[in-house]
Amino acid sequence: MFSHGVCLFIKVYNCCRMEVKIVSKFAHSFPVYVTDYNSGMDVFAFIKQKIVLKPLKRVLVPTGSYIELPEGFEAQIRPRSGLAVKHGLKILNTPDTMDADYRGEIQVILVNLSSKNCNIKDGDRIGQMVIARHEKIRWKLVQELNDTVQGSGGFGHTGI
Repeated sequence: MFSHGVCLFIKVYNCCRMEVKIVSKFAHSFPVYVTDYNSGMDVFAFIKQKIVLKPLKRVLVPTGSYIELPEGFEAQIRPRSGLAVKHGLKILNTPDTMDADYRGEIQVILVNLSSKNCNIKDGDRIGQMVIARHEKIRWKLVQELNDTVQGSGGFGHTGI
């Protein structure tokens, strides 16, 4: 990995702060909360040259950041609504889940759903990262499940 690293403070539940190790090759900024009320941190493209993303094509965009989450947490990479509405850019496999034992570079799979080419430049905000606690489960094999109002009605069963 890289020899230089910084500590990133990540807000977790009830405005608590948890320290998470990060290594960042990105000269501009590592993932950052824009306001105190954001649940997601903006992540930035870390590329040597501009990417021209053609309509209906996809690309894997590096961020230059590597993190070490504690056990019981995950990082989810989600789209930025502004990119979707203004440029037709979407993140595939949303949310992209990074497990606590993943040590590779944070990368974002962008797809261009517009009819025009889209330029991605170094330093562009390309997604947002949300850190979330998760639980491990243990399956309990039973013969039937409790009945509910929705039951097994499926998609659209409870309304529009």
